[in-house]
Amino acid sequence: MNSKLLSALALGAALIAQTALVSGAEAGFVEIFNGKDLTGWEGNPKLWSVQDGAITGQTTAENSTKGNTFLIWTNGTVADFELHCSYKLTPGDSKGFANSGIQYRSKVADPAYWVVHGYQADMEAGPSYSGILYEEGGRGILAQRGEKVVVPQDGKKQVVGSVGNAAEIGASIKKGDWNDYVIIAQGNHLQQFINGKQTMDLVDEEEAKRAMSGILALQLHAGPPMMAQFKNIRLKKL
Repeated sequence: MNSKLLSALALGAALIAQTALVSGAEAGFVEIFNGKDLTGWEGNPKLWSVQDGAITGQTTAENSTKGNTFLIWTNGTVADFELHCSYKLTPGDSKGFANSGIQYRSKVADPAYWVVHGYQADMEAGPSYSGILYEEGGRGILAQRGEKVVVPQDGKKQVVGSVGNAAEIGASIKKGDWNDYVIIAQGNHLQQFINGKQTMDLVDEEEAKRAMSGILALQLHAGPPMMAQFKNIRLKKL
């Protein structure tokens, strides 16, 4: 499995298979999910599939994951980019748990189990984490919802302003339905938006730990049964 994933990642930089340009206002964007199958993506086939035209990661009581696992885009890496997609989270039992995220400028930490570390545009079924910037396997929460943050060279996070009221941003996120996520990364400046509202803003000056390029991936969180779905995934390199 290790060699298969690593080979796919190496070939992906030269073989960008999905190159259909999105027309109109999104000219310059490329569809990186074909809506039919997982061509160009690599993850645990027991957990990831395509259902109703959407990438679907699903755990059940009988088919769970002991740790966070990821579906990795194998057709290249990203540096400065803008990503648009729609997502939906569905809890699988009465606990109401569902948590996922979009990894960007990340790295494969364990190819045998599809483990990815790096920047994550977080999302959940609960009230707190959707829209925050989390660094999986690293510095943890870098920017809470509504925060404008600078991380200086010494790594001591500074909240320098606001992009909006956290509660109001959270209220605009639809539970159990489709939401639109936008991620923009330019240099060390990272921005995230859900349903047209900016959720955070980060300038990462910690050169020893920040990432200026890396892979894209989708997270399926360990824990109670849940389903995470993604569609209309479009990428524009800036």
